[in-house]
Amino acid sequence: MSEIVYEEVPSGFEPLPAGLGYTDSLQPCYRKVVGDSASFGMVVREHHCNSMGRCHGGVLMTLADITAASGVNLARGKLAGSPTLNLAVDFISGGRLGQWIQADVQQVSIKRRFGFCNGLVFNAQGVVARFNGTFYLPDHDGMWEEGKDHRSVLTDAPPSTLLYLVGLQRVDKCPGGPG
Repeated sequence: MSEIVYEEVPSGFEPLPAGLGYTDSLQPCYRKVVGDSASFGMVVREHHCNSMGRCHGGVLMTLADITAASGVNLARGKLAGSPTLNLAVDFISGGRLGQWIQADVQQVSIKRRFGFCNGLVFNAQGVVARFNGTFYLPDHDGMWEEGKDHRSVLTDAPPSTLLYLVGLQRVDKCPGGPG
């Protein structure tokens, strides 16, 4: 049996903070935010694999979900909770143990109360999965549970110190928000 070679995390990616609920099942996971787009990626580890030694579909769906939701939130300029209404994933090939897999948004459309997004999960060999999602855009500061910390995959700070994205500029506080 050959030794597993773990691919390197590409430059420009930073570790995703821990403590984000179910998203922690992807750890170690990485993000790269440039302007109004975000990419998420991970090196497939043993705990990400199914019994066939391939990246589990649930892992790929979770990666697609956080990528699509982040794409919608960045496009609308808000770091508010946006619940997933629908997520469709087509599995095209398998991510193997040790491979870097990355999810990128290709297209985002924002309507009054809904955001639509599609993108790809890929590795060095090509497309692993394609996804499209529909997200609810509340007319308030998000779908946060009372008493819970309001951190997201786009930031690791509570809302009073969020780095809120406004277009391509970063400001220290959410306009009209807490803090």
